[in-house]
Amino acid sequence: MKTLLQLYLNSYKGLSKSAWMLATIMLINRSGAMVIPFLGVYMTQDLGFSIKATGTVLSCFGIGAVTGSWLGGWLSDRMGHFPIQLSCLLLCIPVFCVLPGLTNPVSLAVGVFILSLITETFRPANSVSIASYTSPENITKAFSLNRMAMNLGFSIGPALGGFLAAYSYHLLFYGNALSSGLAGLVFYLYFRDRKASRRAKNASGSSGSSKARSPWRDGQFIFFSFLCCLYSICFFQLLSTLPLFYREAHALSEQSIGLILAFSGLVVFSLEMVLVHLAERRLSTTSVIVLGTLLCGLSFLMLLLPGKYLVLYTSIFVLCVSEILAMPFMATVTLQRAAKETQGAYMGMNSLAFSAAHVVSPFLGTRIADNFGFGTLWWSTGVASFVTALGFWWIIRRMKERG
Repeated sequence: MKTLLQLYLNSYKGLSKSAWMLATIMLINRSGAMVIPFLGVYMTQDLGFSIKATGTVLSCFGIGAVTGSWLGGWLSDRMGHFPIQLSCLLLCIPVFCVLPGLTNPVSLAVGVFILSLITETFRPANSVSIASYTSPENITKAFSLNRMAMNLGFSIGPALGGFLAAYSYHLLFYGNALSSGLAGLVFYLYFRDRKASRRAKNASGSSGSSKARSPWRDGQFIFFSFLCCLYSICFFQLLSTLPLFYREAHALSEQSIGLILAFSGLVVFSLEMVLVHLAERRLSTTSVIVLGTLLCGLSFLMLLLPGKYLVLYTSIFVLCVSEILAMPFMATVTLQRAAKETQGAYMGMNSLAFSAAHVVSPFLGTRIADNFGFGTLWWSTGVASFVTALGFWWIIRRMKERG
């Protein structure tokens, strides 16, 4: 027990106060994240949209995310990460308040696009901010801490959202607006005069001729980002078809769906720092990302097994481990590939890969489920994850060999 506690404490060593504050702000913001996990259920159950129409609206979220990812990276390199993050947090407030009044597919699609444009512009700036306040040797830990806070918030938000949705879905939107405003206030008060870490500021992400390289001219990194997108298309079934599967195939209530999603957040919160700490010490970056990708496919294949709660909770647990192993190290590979002056652009492309998946994942997933059934969707996701894992194994080794 003492050894386990020591391991847990060691996983947090070396992290700056600013890294902890960024994680705290992420926790506040994500604790109100009730809208997106329930958006598909809200559209089908409360607004009466078809599954296809729901998938189309969710894809508009992805289109806004793609645009925001590019914009966030571009703006961060030119204006700095502080004003971009603050603006995004505050601009979310009126958008969340307007969304409950949009009740047809076209208007809601436009509203969701604007929301995702703002929220995803925040992401590259936040990633650059983490790098700015963290020494190079602790980058992966800092990303993990931030994601741990995000997932703790994600465990609180959907759990609370599931109960609020039983009274009114509109409460989800107003709760999200409140959390964004509070996060923006705390962020402004702490970081308005905060300077970047000297070691982080002076550290370059790469060496040699790659320093002046644009990610758009880095063929190996473009392929790596494409694989990140494929992984995300599979993983983001969590936010689109998986809640629909819980509802349609297992007749779960909103409260039960919220509890499963809350469980996923708690798993990541409890295990991420320890597993990342162990993975950094015992496995290569390539091995960790490949293993995480394979576990993603396995988690969805488990949904083909007979049973209900045991299968559903075990599957989401495996998906959480996949997320823990894959995503922080994808961000680390990205920052190591970039130079200081192109961190925003590289993180923007990395965010773009995930944002593009927000377009494809719900659009493709809902149509496969509607036309061929959820079983076919889970088989397809499993096979796609296996192919993606092979791609990661090849390209990361090649990036290390050729630079």
